[in-house]
Amino acid sequence: MLVGFALGAATVVGLQLGSSVVTSPPVAVVAGTALPAAGAAAPAARPAAPTSTPPRPPTPATSTPAAPAAQPSTAPPAPQQPGTVRLPAGGTATLVRKDLGPGGELPVPDNLGQATWWGAELDAAGGASVFAGHVNWRGATGPFAELWSARIGAEVTIVDNAGKTWRYRISQLLTVHKNDLPAQADDLFGQSGPHRVVLATCGGRWVGGSDGYEENRIVIAEPA
Repeated sequence: MLVGFALGAATVVGLQLGSSVVTSPPVAVVAGTALPAAGAAAPAARPAAPTSTPPRPPTPATSTPAAPAAQPSTAPPAPQQPGTVRLPAGGTATLVRKDLGPGGELPVPDNLGQATWWGAELDAAGGASVFAGHVNWRGATGPFAELWSARIGAEVTIVDNAGKTWRYRISQLLTVHKNDLPAQADDLFGQSGPHRVVLATCGGRWVGGSDGYEENRIVIAEPA
């Protein structure tokens, strides 16, 4: 689980993580047809004059080529996940882009194999790309648990949804008590300073309540 994480001054909680009626067509009334006066006898039909000219064969009708059928519009592609992160010991998590909630909360997916991505893009000139994941969930260990055994210089690899690989090397390992994290949040998670990836999870002593674990594990990695 992951609880009580903070981004800047905002507390990031959640790191614990009809049928239509068919009518008949209207009857067309043809206007301008002369009708005989009432009581008048209808004129006798005049016989047709004989003709020796044989009837002409009917002129074949010329058909106009039909316009090609309109091609169905191509539906926009389904949105893709931002990619995956691979940690030094081989654990992987699917990255899911999330925005902060109304109270500044950073939602963390219920799926143990996912990690929330908030902040800078991977090609940004500055700012932190923050990846937050569970250390465990419902008795199962999550991939971010290995942040507690990570080492300086180890590689963190991210593959984006276009298949491009981004490599980072761990430069800092921090274990921060949750009470102390707000004072460091701007430095760790802010969007100023050089670009970096910041991975965060929970751990240490379990205290329960709204805090869950007592500490946060923060791993900072810089472009390799």
